[in-house]
Amino acid sequence: HLGSVVAYFTSAKFLLYLGHALSTWGDRMWHFAVSVFLVELYGNSLLLTAVYGLVVAGSVLLLGALIGDWVDKNSRLKVAQTSLIVQNSSVILCGVILMIIFLFKTQLLTLYHGWLLTLCYILVITIANIANLASTATAITIQRDWIVVVAGEDRSKLADMNATIRRIDQLTNILAPMAVGQIMTFGSPMIGCGFISGWNLMSMCVEYLLLWKVYQKTPTLARKSVKVEASELKQLNVKKESDGKPAEGVQLIIEKDVSGFEPQQEKEVGCAARIAEPFITFRDGWVAYYNQPVFLAGMGLAFLYMTVLGFDCITTGYAYTQGLSGSVLSLLMGASAVTGIMGTVAFTWLRRKCGLIRTGLISGVAQFACLILCAISVFMPGSPMDLTVSPFADISARLFENEPLPTIASPEPEMIFATGMPNLLNGSIAPADRDPEMSPEPVPLISVSLLFAGVIAARVGLWSFDLTVTQLLQENVIESERGIINGVQNSMNYLLDLLHFIMVILAPNPEAFGLLVLISVSFVAMGHIMYFRFAQKSLGKQLFVCHTPDPKAAPDSSPPGNTSTV
Repeated sequence: HLGSVVAYFTSAKFLLYLGHALSTWGDRMWHFAVSVFLVELYGNSLLLTAVYGLVVAGSVLLLGALIGDWVDKNSRLKVAQTSLIVQNSSVILCGVILMIIFLFKTQLLTLYHGWLLTLCYILVITIANIANLASTATAITIQRDWIVVVAGEDRSKLADMNATIRRIDQLTNILAPMAVGQIMTFGSPMIGCGFISGWNLMSMCVEYLLLWKVYQKTPTLARKSVKVEASELKQLNVKKESDGKPAEGVQLIIEKDVSGFEPQQEKEVGCAARIAEPFITFRDGWVAYYNQPVFLAGMGLAFLYMTVLGFDCITTGYAYTQGLSGSVLSLLMGASAVTGIMGTVAFTWLRRKCGLIRTGLISGVAQFACLILCAISVFMPGSPMDLTVSPFADISARLFENEPLPTIASPEPEMIFATGMPNLLNGSIAPADRDPEMSPEPVPLISVSLLFAGVIAARVGLWSFDLTVTQLLQENVIESERGIINGVQNSMNYLLDLLHFIMVILAPNPEAFGLLVLISVSFVAMGHIMYFRFAQKSLGKQLFVCHTPDPKAAPDSSPPGNTSTV
């Protein structure tokens, strides 16, 4: 027994989990803290935070395919180590700059008429964006490539590893912001900066060592397939169909590989060709994504990002306007993490019982059924929905009356630190903090209760569906294209996420939030319709025949005609 325990704790699988836990913990602390730091630095205004969010989303949208292409063209260890060092070094540098700003803000304001401080803000946002791009590269290479190789041909092991990775994500999503929030509340933002910089320095060294250990324990990571021509893929497909072995396609490609993969020597090209190369890569990435057999499944997942039905600053801001306190919201966030973990358990069970593609269908139906509660909440007592109110009435009235525009209530910064969610809706403060004359009657909680009940319950289906599409991409994208296809998938996710923020900017008042909820539910429905179409194409008449598949073969998890199942 002791030997098996020691073997597990020294296995490549566990070391991968440990590295991911450290990486995600640092990531979540940083993403939470940088938003709060920017709010704190810019006089309790959300302007810098909004600019940061826009820059991050725009960068991944434009550079997702290029990052993925770089992942494909370089050896696995080089990609993982480079992205790890760039990500952590950027965060450490950002932390140091923020500490300098916090220490010398008054002096920086007077130097060069404040332009030096503005330059510092630009530097922080730029370096934080580089850290996020490196984090994207790390996620693509570890979660979409290394994990597949470590799992080998065992699809059940791959499903379990994906589920465990998601459970780690769920726990760190809640615990990391709480930890750094406490440090910033009882210490100061500057101490928070120092702690995060120190954590990333320590974490970088440990993660580097863990990556090296995983690489040594999994010799197949040293072999990476080169781009395979269409004619070769056709031959592989014929071979695969005749043998009937689900992993034959990839196995044959791996046999062609050479240990210690190195990118091909670049031929001398002209200046114009070099300038055009990123644009060609961008185009080729999106075309390749469109031509994937799992394209509709990937699009279905991306459409779920066009929603206000999550625990982001928008929904939390709306909850404040409806009378929910910070402590209640933190409990609701905890409940959402629990249902998210339940979703990962449901995924592994459903996959064993019904196969991968049907798991996605069942998860989609479960998520949509729960979100119907959110749609009903819009029409229940307590809902502020009133489309006759102009979204910008409050702002224009204040401008014409020369009143100051509202910002986040500065007397209670610990509220932001505790929940990680500053209020975004017109900078409204919680009704409890308002003048009693402004809100003579308490807002009925039926509407907001139904809304959050739907959001929390839907997490089970959401995370199960997310894991389904993740594994479909892992199993059905050829090894030489994993990076670029997952890079484009990230870009699609960010594009829809960006659209959801634009939607909120166009209708920022609580009276219009009900409309945003209905639009969100519609986009979720469209996403699942796309997935249903994919499942219909893949399984045909077998779509609704639920059986217990062979856990390793899982024949229904790969669309017909695909050459590269894992």
